[in-house]
Amino acid sequence: MNEVLLIGLLALVAFAYALVGHGGASGYIALLTLAGLSVSVVRPSALVLNVCVSALAYVQFARAGHFQWTLFWPFAVFAVPCAWLGSQVDLEPLLYQRILAGCLLVAVARLFGLFGSGEGERRAVPMAVALGIGALLGLVSGVIGIGGGILLSPLLLLFRWADAKTTAATSALFILVNSLAGLAGLWSNGATLDPRMLTWVGVALVGGVAGSWLGARRVPEPRLRQALGLVLVFASVKLFFP
Repeated sequence: MNEVLLIGLLALVAFAYALVGHGGASGYIALLTLAGLSVSVVRPSALVLNVCVSALAYVQFARAGHFQWTLFWPFAVFAVPCAWLGSQVDLEPLLYQRILAGCLLVAVARLFGLFGSGEGERRAVPMAVALGIGALLGLVSGVIGIGGGILLSPLLLLFRWADAKTTAATSALFILVNSLAGLAGLWSNGATLDPRMLTWVGVALVGGVAGSWLGARRVPEPRLRQALGLVLVFASVKLFFP
């Protein structure tokens, strides 16, 4: 993949994911994998980008008054150690790509708004359910090298545990803490980063600032999300049928 195209797509991923409070790891992983990088480099590189963008998204959504600690912590308390444990697992490359392809399709559905807006009467989250979901998503996140927000946010919306803005704020911090845990696990096993990491972080920050600000304070233009969704559908197909 051409380097200029890669940089542009990384910025677009950061922008569109940040619109809905996500860090973008699944998108970064897809792009870096299609660019020919090995899984051992892709996972930590994507998590670094994820930490940067999800932190920006969390700050923007929290400052706009959309974060609720009581919703967040039951999902996160077991997710963090499970993300660290998951980061110790190495999957066969083809299986890894196909699991990632499935996660990308979930991200596409989220960007297209197929899980709804969470509007309607709020429902309380059963504590045991939240703890179990958090542990499972943390483990999956660590194995793949994502933060888990693309898997958590559909559940929050489908079961009306939160509206769209609160979902974005909750997902952003969930992604941040899981990404840090996963990165710590990979780092303890000698993970390496691509030499172009600083450039990638720079463009991701630019995209993340713009996307998170717009998502937290304005109604995002759905066509922007849908444009990225089409890109991710293509990436998903390429990953599933290499």
